[in-house]
Amino acid sequence: MNKRSVLFDTETTGVNPDQGDRIIEIAAIELINDLPTDKFYHVLLNPERDIPIEATKVHGFTLDDLKDKQKFKEIVDDFLNFIQDDPLVAHNAPFDFRFVNAELNRIKRPPISMDRMIDTLQLARAKFPSSPNSLDALCRRFSIDLSERTTHNALLDCKLLSEVYIQLTGGRQRGLGFANQRSEKTSKVYQSIKKHTSIFIKPTKEEIELHREFLEKKIPNALWNQEK
Repeated sequence: MNKRSVLFDTETTGVNPDQGDRIIEIAAIELINDLPTDKFYHVLLNPERDIPIEATKVHGFTLDDLKDKQKFKEIVDDFLNFIQDDPLVAHNAPFDFRFVNAELNRIKRPPISMDRMIDTLQLARAKFPSSPNSLDALCRRFSIDLSERTTHNALLDCKLLSEVYIQLTGGRQRGLGFANQRSEKTSKVYQSIKKHTSIFIKPTKEEIELHREFLEKKIPNALWNQEK
């Protein structure tokens, strides 16, 4: 039975919804068995407030860019229909959940349960505890093309994160049968994603040292540690 989840990202006017910061962009991609399909959701929003210059430097949007866009209350049903009741994947997911739930609270709608949250930042920290785990750092680790990421963009970040999530979960290997059955039609949103190729990861000095310490504890008299 295929498992559906939704990977999503937001861009905002700042970092604190409790102090009035609002969502300006939402993007989401459907995943089946942890692999992206050609179904996605994307919307730009009028935040109904100013956008600080510091935020504009991050995502590139000004209020003039968004003043004719829909408000969150006008798109909420479309967004909720897309995510349904499925698990929600995001990088630093508590941040995005807080903003979405603040918007829902503002229009007197029920919050999204935190039980649905899958945080790829926590997954990465568990897998690479001694390494940087920002989206940029993970893309570099997995040789994922970052050339288009000149500013933060929710839809592009979703595409990048979907490739990172595949690597973090081993989804491409577990879902090969499903992947072979996918439609030959390619959605516009995926035209910029490169064909998956073998990835070679060079360990950091810290990872090499942690590995050495692990081997010394587990195999104290290993032949390769003895002098020839």
